[in-house]
Amino acid sequence: MKTGLLAFFAGALFGIGLSVSQMVNPNKVLAFLDVAGNWDPSLAFVMIGALGVTLISFRIILKRPTPLWDKRFRLPERTTIDTPLIAGSMLFGIGWGISGYCPGPALASLGFVWIEPVVMVASIIAGMLVHERLFSK
Repeated sequence: MKTGLLAFFAGALFGIGLSVSQMVNPNKVLAFLDVAGNWDPSLAFVMIGALGVTLISFRIILKRPTPLWDKRFRLPERTTIDTPLIAGSMLFGIGWGISGYCPGPALASLGFVWIEPVVMVASIIAGMLVHERLFSK
């Protein structure tokens, strides 16, 4: 129960941060991605801030022998750059560029009761189901 509440509050804080930074606004995101046109660099500051927080907090957290509420850290074990990683990254970028949403902001935008994030989240779920069906072992 304690972990669930912490996850809820962490997710709510993340959603609030996405809203405040306007990363849930697809027009703002698309303007950021339009580097050859009417480019809006403001989201770069959001990303730089997030990168700074991550770099500092990971250095502190990973010095601990274990996480606070688990027996071990669960970090990625694969480090190879292969075709599925590149293809998945390309699909992610294409989806982000077309819709203006990446998964986190799409989920946060569901609270606004707009149709676009509903379609985006449904597409993400459909993609995960297709991937599971085609590539599960």
